[in-house]
Amino acid sequence: MRSILVLADRGPASKPRLETALSLARAARGHVTVMVDTPVARFMSMDAMGSAYLAADAIRDALTRDDAFAEELAAHLAREDVPFDIVRCEDEPVEALCAAGRLADVIVLSRGSDCAGQVAVSAKTPVLLVPQDRIMSIPVGCACVGWDGGEEAAVALRIAAPMLAHCAEVHVITVAEKAGGLLATDALRYLSRHGVKAELIEMPRVGSVEESLAASVAREKGDLLVMGAFGHSRLREFLLGGVTRYFLNEPNGPALLLAR
Repeated sequence: MRSILVLADRGPASKPRLETALSLARAARGHVTVMVDTPVARFMSMDAMGSAYLAADAIRDALTRDDAFAEELAAHLAREDVPFDIVRCEDEPVEALCAAGRLADVIVLSRGSDCAGQVAVSAKTPVLLVPQDRIMSIPVGCACVGWDGGEEAAVALRIAAPMLAHCAEVHVITVAEKAGGLLATDALRYLSRHGVKAELIEMPRVGSVEESLAASVAREKGDLLVMGAFGHSRLREFLLGGVTRYFLNEPNGPALLLAR
């Protein structure tokens, strides 16, 4: 993961997100692209006649503030040991991140952020969601792979393999496998070819699949959960599947690597 895209803003979760992106880049000798987004469409208002107009003064103020913020970030990053660039966007975050992420290896966002779910199921790029309250340690101590044998899980495993190769522990966890899907032993075999020694954990289902998987990750003290992201509706991809939604809603659980 050498080309890393990260969204930066003034929120408290921005620092752990940015520092995680820098740590990833150091480990891979990569490059960080920092996006500062000012979605100007949010400044559109309606007059008494029902006509739409943009609040020009508010837009100028927002753009000026975000330009200054981008300059502050550039000054800070210039003191780091990671090559970087900063891009300014004016689209909605999901649209901006999906467009900028087309030639990125990973998009770094925060768990619980408003756009995380939509980016995870819309972008062609894997998404790393880090806890809002702490930096993700690189290399990862304990990584868990949520495995159901489906296509999304296989994509996520392939993408995560280089990162998993440096983990102290890797656990492939199954709760419910898809009929006709790849077996968990296939996942273990694939990882072994990448120098990853992984343990298989077959977790009995207690309650929902997501609750069972979460209990197993917590028991193993997982720092990272790798899983496929998918939506139940092909026409409305932002309607996430139950397992994906469950893990997205917790802001400070383990880091999530989602791919589809």
